Amino acid sequence: MYDNFIEYYLGDACVCNTFVRMNTPKRYLITSALPYANGPKHIGHLAGAYLPADIYVRYLRSQKREVVFVCGSDEHGAAITIQAMKENTTPKAIVDKYHAMLESNMHDLGISFDIYHRTSEKIHHETAQEFFTTLNNDGNLQVKESEQYFDDSANTFLADRYITGTCPLCNYENAYGDQCEKCGTSLSPEQLINPKSTLSGNPPSKKKTTHWYLPLDKHESFLRQWILEEHSSDWKANVLGQCKSWIDAGLQPRAVTRDLEWGVKVPVEGGEGKVLYVWFDAPIGYISATKQWALNNNQDWKPYWEDKETKLVHFIGKDNIVFHCIIFPVMLKLHGNILPENVPSNEFMNLEGDKMSTSRGWSIEMDEYIQDFVKKENGGDMMVDALRYYLTAIAPETKDSEFTWKGFQDALNSELVAIFGNFVNRTFVLMHKLCNGKVPPLHQDILDESDNKILDDIQHSKKTIEDCIEHYKFRDALFEVIDLARKGNKYMQEKEPWIVAKQLGENGLPVPEAQQRIDNTLHCCLQLTANLTILINPFLPYTAKKLCHMMKVVDKMLEWENAGKRNLLSVGYSLRAPELLFRKIEDAEVAEQIEKLKIKSKKIMDASIDKQATDATSVPKESKPTIQFDDFAKVDLKTGTIITAEKVEKTDKLLKLEVDLGAEKRTIVSGIALHYKPEDIIGQKVVVVTNLAPRKMKGIESNGMILMAEDNNGKLVFVSSNVSNGSNVN
Repeated sequence: MYDNFIEYYLGDACVCNTFVRMNTPKRYLITSALPYANGPKHIGHLAGAYLPADIYVRYLRSQKREVVFVCGSDEHGAAITIQAMKENTTPKAIVDKYHAMLESNMHDLGISFDIYHRTSEKIHHETAQEFFTTLNNDGNLQVKESEQYFDDSANTFLADRYITGTCPLCNYENAYGDQCEKCGTSLSPEQLINPKSTLSGNPPSKKKTTHWYLPLDKHESFLRQWILEEHSSDWKANVLGQCKSWIDAGLQPRAVTRDLEWGVKVPVEGGEGKVLYVWFDAPIGYISATKQWALNNNQDWKPYWEDKETKLVHFIGKDNIVFHCIIFPVMLKLHGNILPENVPSNEFMNLEGDKMSTSRGWSIEMDEYIQDFVKKENGGDMMVDALRYYLTAIAPETKDSEFTWKGFQDALNSELVAIFGNFVNRTFVLMHKLCNGKVPPLHQDILDESDNKILDDIQHSKKTIEDCIEHYKFRDALFEVIDLARKGNKYMQEKEPWIVAKQLGENGLPVPEAQQRIDNTLHCCLQLTANLTILINPFLPYTAKKLCHMMKVVDKMLEWENAGKRNLLSVGYSLRAPELLFRKIEDAEVAEQIEKLKIKSKKIMDASIDKQATDATSVPKESKPTIQFDDFAKVDLKTGTIITAEKVEKTDKLLKLEVDLGAEKRTIVSGIALHYKPEDIIGQKVVVVTNLAPRKMKGIESNGMILMAEDNNGKLVFVSSNVSNGSNVN
């Protein structure tokens, strides 16, 4: 069954094209950004940090280079505890749930980690604590007292993710204290406009606390030389630009500890009740994951982090540039570890004209795609490669890109099916029909210019592809593979072996020269197919595996040194019947996915609006903190009359009211539709908070809030007065 490749491999092949570079690293350590285990992750995350890393690693493995590919779940930080509160459970239950989901999703989509670890493991806690202790004992951390945001109602310090407010750059109203998820800018809580606690909804106060800091300002000269001089020619422009912006603005000491319970405990005196800040402990997860991999495989982990002959590459999204290019390298340098050789960061991937966001329901979760396209049909692996293909073809390598279901359909139908799959299928069908299902001989004496050109094209494409991959240009590399298949289609169309086969002699059989020309055409096409299998393998591994099965060759053929060779398939060797590599995506599937996306987003956004309306109108049952008279005096209460009322479209709880306040009329959105019909409250006297900041709900600006009370049955009732409209309530 496998004599074909074994015979080739030991025989007299053409000149070997093993890829050799000067100063090739002794080993490679490749990392992908640790995803938060606080919920499912969408395909934008896959395209940003995991798929490009996997392509690069599969290429390195085919080169027979020593490489370890590590990742794992980031299981600490406020995002985890916030999700635990949302799901009314514990942080441990949250990370266990979503770690299992993420690990499964990555495996199902062909991401070939050597280890997918987790930062809640004991080995990580010990590694992170040792890292902190070393930096602290060596005098590389500062201890200082500062004022931190504090929630008086909850009696707790607030981590950055427990604080929301308006982004100072894009004016997004729900930015977090560490980052705006709309524009991607890294923030500090002090930069937010109108900050509030996510625990109580109240503006936070400031309270003194003591923390450890990493003095980044002391390392500006090192970073400037290392990044902007040493790597000015090999790092991406978007990475260099963001780093330069940070450095030029002046770096500041950054806290490495937090007042939290969930996380890696601070292992020194005075660290009681504190944990390592998640941005400090998470990247150390690469080291602890490497340690665990080494234990699992009876290897030594130290060369991967201490030997300068190791090439360390971080694959990330642009929101992680500052952590992986500025902060973590300073940590590594102080700890005596090697520094990354490259940090190929991608931009963001949008979806159907808008920013991809799980919180807004405008996303395609990895798990959703797996359930809809991989688990539901036979040959689900084909749909894994279909997604990998499209995400690579539109990868946001230099600027934001956009996923559309129509684009996905066109890429699969017009490129994978019509170009790559079509060439392979035609080659196998004609080989079985015109050459008895065997690899035909190559007749050197009648080789023409087009035969030699297609064989030369293989060599040229191999060099182009490997150069693109070495420089992290995966879109260009994939285009070159497909273009080679396109050239194969053109070559076959020009040769027309099915027409040549009709050139019959007197005995009704093809004339000898005609058969020889057919042999040459299909021999070249089959050798091209074998080369396409090797070249496509880093991108579409399941497709490569299926092609190996059709050609009856061992996986050893996929080694990169075999690409470019002209006799991978031995003459006379029988090949299997063709199988379709890909199926087409129908219009109905595109329409179904777009409608599903809209329904999901609407459901989540309506739930969010309903919650806002409930929060704005409901009176909490628990007592609120004691306030001073001056606090109460700030509230401006006036009486008014509801003169119009109508339901807000596409919501269950909201009414749009127009209220006569005597000197003016105001529009107020109130979440009372479940308690009152619009027509029943016309003329109703109300008390209105008139100096509340305007707030948009469902696109309507609400300029005030109606005071309501809740009876024993949970029904909202009006707080009213018979005095004239506009009267002050004191």
